[in-house]
Amino acid sequence: MNSMIKKFAVAAVSALAMVPATVQAADITGAGATFPFPIYAKWAEAYKKATNVGLNYQSIGSSGGIRQIRAKTVTFGGTDAPLSGADLDKDGMVQFPTVLGGVVPVINLEGFKPGELKVNGEVLADIFIGSISKWNDAKIAALNPGKKLPDQSVTVVHRADGSGTTFIFTDYLNEVSSAWKDKVGKGAAVKWPAATSVGGKGNEGVAANVGRVKGAIGYVEYAYAKKNNIPHLQLLNRDGKYVNPDDKTFAAAAAGADWLSVPGMGISLVNQKGAESWPITGATFVLMYKNPTDKALAQEAIKFFDWSFKNGDQMALELDYVPLPDALTKTIAEKVWTQVAK
Repeated sequence: MNSMIKKFAVAAVSALAMVPATVQAADITGAGATFPFPIYAKWAEAYKKATNVGLNYQSIGSSGGIRQIRAKTVTFGGTDAPLSGADLDKDGMVQFPTVLGGVVPVINLEGFKPGELKVNGEVLADIFIGSISKWNDAKIAALNPGKKLPDQSVTVVHRADGSGTTFIFTDYLNEVSSAWKDKVGKGAAVKWPAATSVGGKGNEGVAANVGRVKGAIGYVEYAYAKKNNIPHLQLLNRDGKYVNPDDKTFAAAAAGADWLSVPGMGISLVNQKGAESWPITGATFVLMYKNPTDKALAQEAIKFFDWSFKNGDQMALELDYVPLPDALTKTIAEKVWTQVAK
């Protein structure tokens, strides 16, 4: 499994680097969230072929992306933990979503294939809190009658870096578990309470650790689970239905989203209504300055996302992301990109 992870990471890095030795003057630079890294890699490769303009995107986590754009070292920052309207105004930045996806709990438990083990939100929170420390705990067994659960210790794998994936995951746990809300809360970085907790850098690092440690549980953006064949858990959603993660259940969660209800479109999509909704769904966002230092490069970045919105839907679906609706991308072009000085 580790070799598969390495192959995926190498392929993704190769696709994004575009010009390994030197970055051409026209190339766009970005840094941040690892959540969208697989689709940005795919879009970048296709865009390079179509336009000869490259994208050099550093997959360093949402907190790192926010730091880099604030330091003005990149053309755009990537984050899954959206900035507030007040912070956007203070920084003189705009923010817009680029793609939707799902965060999934993944496990390394012998004998269980993807989706074979079921949990609800409360049990999932108890596992990550550490109050459930064995896989054959009565609470897990009650949700999985007839399944032979091992008498094996749980190792919790979490993000070691500031992460929008963590923000989405803890936002969900905060919604469904009063114990989690009281003890931990939500954020891009939290204090993980389980005694067995270990960190991994990026979605890549969490996927690698879960694949390596028997009895591990972690959380990653779905593309990482799918590409690396790491078993995920089925989750009970708000409507009381057990669902598996895929582009259809992510789209169901976003179906009723009112993007303009929050400044910067930074809405939460966790624990949404709907029989088909995956409960840990989220968007990933891009941050840009209204008055960028390099106006030409900023416009190149806008061209890249405009091209990707118009040509990249199938690429997104192949990785089980959900493309933004055409009406939303039109709104982004008319109301957000027009604020970026040319």
